[in-house]
Amino acid sequence: MITRLLALVLFVLLAPAAHAQNAPTRQELAVYAGLHEAAAKGDVAEIERLIKDGEKPNIQDSKSRTPLHVAAYMKQHAAARALLKLGADPNRLEIDRYDIVTIAAVANDLEMLKIALEGGGSARNITSRYDGTALIAAAHLGHAEAVKLLIAAKANGIPCVGPYGNDRNWECRQGQRRVGAHARSPARANQRAEQMFRIREQPALPPVLVARAV
Repeated sequence: MITRLLALVLFVLLAPAAHAQNAPTRQELAVYAGLHEAAAKGDVAEIERLIKDGEKPNIQDSKSRTPLHVAAYMKQHAAARALLKLGADPNRLEIDRYDIVTIAAVANDLEMLKIALEGGGSARNITSRYDGTALIAAAHLGHAEAVKLLIAAKANGIPCVGPYGNDRNWECRQGQRRVGAHARSPARANQRAEQMFRIREQPALPPVLVARAV
């Protein structure tokens, strides 16, 4: 049975959102020093020593990544725990506007996602250049367990305010409810391959990506 149209308020919200993250490159990893290097390597003792000696836990690299972002990208769980314990900001956004919750959700790194949420990361942040959410990204990729964790953490579905939505957009509001309802079912979350997407133009609104769940 075809559900009501599930609007996701940005033309490129779903497809690009899962792929726009930029983890540190090999070249960047090679020149990292201090906390960024320690985070990338998962060196907890060095993280603790550096912060004790005065290095700031939220220091940024050229892409606005903090050591915590690097730990999330590199799946260094112990390093992430240590950084959070020592004052790292779990809601800080890097240059492409990703936080560690969204990084972990896209990577389907459940352990990192739990660490991020337990460490103060918000599942309700609006992230990415597409004004998406961690829940939208995880549901789109079929990461059912990540979706369940995000739902439990009161995650947003679709942001209905801002440049790509407004409070009068009925489809946006319906979509916000539908994403949450569908995501509660692991089977539904795993039906990415069975979803068909189409573009529909609306007067006075930018193009929206509409998902017709089958």
